[in-house]
Formats: sequence, C-alpha cells, structure tokens
Amino acid sequence: MTRTRAEQREATRRALVAVGRRLFAGRGYAAVGLAEIVREAGVTKGALYHHFDGKAALFRAVLEEVQQEMGARVAAEADAEGDPWEQLKAGCAAFVRAAADPDVQRIMLIDGPAVLGWNEWRAIDEATSARHLGEALAALAEAGTIAPHPVAPLTRLLSGAMNEAVLWLAQPQARPGDLDDTLAALSRLLDGLKVRT
Repeated sequence: MTRTRAEQREATRRALVAVGRRLFAGRGYAAVGLAEIVREAGVTKGALYHHFDGKAALFRAVLEEVQQEMGARVAAEADAEGDPWEQLKAGCAAFVRAAADPDVQRIMLIDGPAVLGWNEWRAIDEATSARHLGEALAALAEAGTIAPHPVAPLTRLLSGAMNEAVLWLAQPQARPGDLDDTLAALSRLLDGLKVRT
C-alpha cells in the first residue's frame, strides 16, 4: 500500500523522535550528534530540518512525548482509585515510580532544564505534571480534605520534592531499597497534609 505524503512526513517525524529519544536517553543530549540521529533514522538532514529547527527542537519534542506518557501513566493509576485522597496519593507515587526510570530521569529532569533552559522546561512541566497536581490539590482543599490554604505554593513544594527525590534516586550511590523508602516517605508527607477529623 502506498503511503500519502502526509503519512510519509508523519512516519519520518515519528522515526526521528524515536531515534532521538533512544539516543538522548542512552547517552545524554550533549553526546549525541545530528549526523548520528539522521543516519539511524534513515533520513537526510534536510528531512530532519523539515520537521525540527535543530537538535534542541527535536529534544523538545522528545521531552514533550515523555511528559505526555508520564501524565497518562499518573492519571491512569490515580483514576484506578475511587477516593480523591487515594487518587492523589496513587498519582504522586506513580510519578515517582515512573520518573525513577533512568531514561525518563535523563530526558525529563537532567537534560530537560539544561537543554531548554529553566523557563521553557518549567512551562512544559506546568502544562502537564504540575497542572494535574494543582487541580487535584485544589479539589481536595475545596472538599475540606486538606486545609484551604493557597494551593499554588503547595503544588510547587510537592512537585519540587518529588523531582528532587527522583534525582536523588538517579545518583550512582542509590541502593535497591531507596525507591521503596522514598515512596514510604512521600506517603507520610502527604498524610501530614490531610485534615484530621
């Protein structure tokens, strides 16, 4: 079956993102060159530049894909719970587990801010993870499950704590039980927010 030009363009874009993701995750952004990406994707540099302004734009597409997958995974695990409080806890734990993957850490938390700059990286994070966390906290505050203080600072504190925990888990000296310890500490931290009735 012959593909249309639009289908060919989309297949080329998908191939570039897939190869870029694999290489960026495996060796880091700085260690990967455009020539290697186009060679492994089986396309020309012209094809790459048709879709992306350069390596940083390709990386941004990879990061957005990783963020969307993370968001979907977190939402799925949270939605599996019936109670909004348990949804928050399940979603936060899902984020830490998913972000503990070395490929995700490299792309999302290590190279993301370095390649795109803090402001652009933050905007992508705000549009995905932080927005969902803020919405969940706002609903819990409105329901009286957590204290009705401003949600924006709490969102940033929790988001920062989870990101920092995942970066800590990425360190070479991390031990096999550190993820479980981190999840237990996160659960205790969240439980401290709940209004006692």
